[in-house]
Amino acid sequence: MLEVLAALPLLVKAAILGVVEGLTEFLPISSTGHLILASSLLGFSGEKEKIFSIAIQTGAIFAVIWYFRARIASVTRGLFARPGAQRRMAWRFARNILIAFLPAAVLGLAFASRIKAYLFSPVPVAIAFIVGALVILWVERSTRRAGAVPRIRSVDDLQAADALKLGFAQAFALIPGTSRSGATIIGGMIFGLSRQAATEFSFFLAIPTLIGAGVYDTWKYRALLGADDLWLFGVGTAFAFFSALACVHWLIRYVATHDFVPFAWYRIAFGVVVLGTAWSGLVVWAA
Repeated sequence: MLEVLAALPLLVKAAILGVVEGLTEFLPISSTGHLILASSLLGFSGEKEKIFSIAIQTGAIFAVIWYFRARIASVTRGLFARPGAQRRMAWRFARNILIAFLPAAVLGLAFASRIKAYLFSPVPVAIAFIVGALVILWVERSTRRAGAVPRIRSVDDLQAADALKLGFAQAFALIPGTSRSGATIIGGMIFGLSRQAATEFSFFLAIPTLIGAGVYDTWKYRALLGADDLWLFGVGTAFAFFSALACVHWLIRYVATHDFVPFAWYRIAFGVVVLGTAWSGLVVWAA
């Protein structure tokens, strides 16, 4: 089976990874972790493949931009509106996104090379899957027991201090397998945001975070890329866009009436399978 996957044409592998990226980017199950595992199964490993996995995240982000295009256009107009409530709200929204973006940007620039060298492999990802799942279960159980009313029900009610806290929560996702959206949403719930507000803010925060990461890595390692890679990146990005668009549409409705406990159990099961197959030698996971 593994030999069959490894023998697939390169563009088919790109399409598969694009779908994996799009379906997992905004769920609390770690898109990077899934891409690392899927790339290993497909025999699609190496420095260029790591760049590919990060670059195709822009496809998922374009899906968010398209889905929230009305809100983004409204904020953009508000930034240049006459002084008043609309302008104040738009500038506060933009300020909060910038503040929340900074921790991951600074820490990412400082530690990206070490993270890629030591943590971009299946076993550390599987461990992060399980640890992240335990955090989700703890937060969900604590929330139900406390029965507390969320302090913040809308992203428009966020203050600068709230945005900074969410930014540091997102920074935990620099560890592959943690989940950027999961860290932001669960962190938001810990800090008093409603599930819906935390989820929506994680979508908007993803725009500068993932575009920045994709542009930075593509530019930094541009010497590894050639003209033949345009088709590869294009296919992966396109499939990521359409699958992410479907996922965002579904997740917005899901969080209105459901918690994240099923995702936690999925993470645990997935992590245990990866660790079990790695230790038993049933699957030789590529670094």
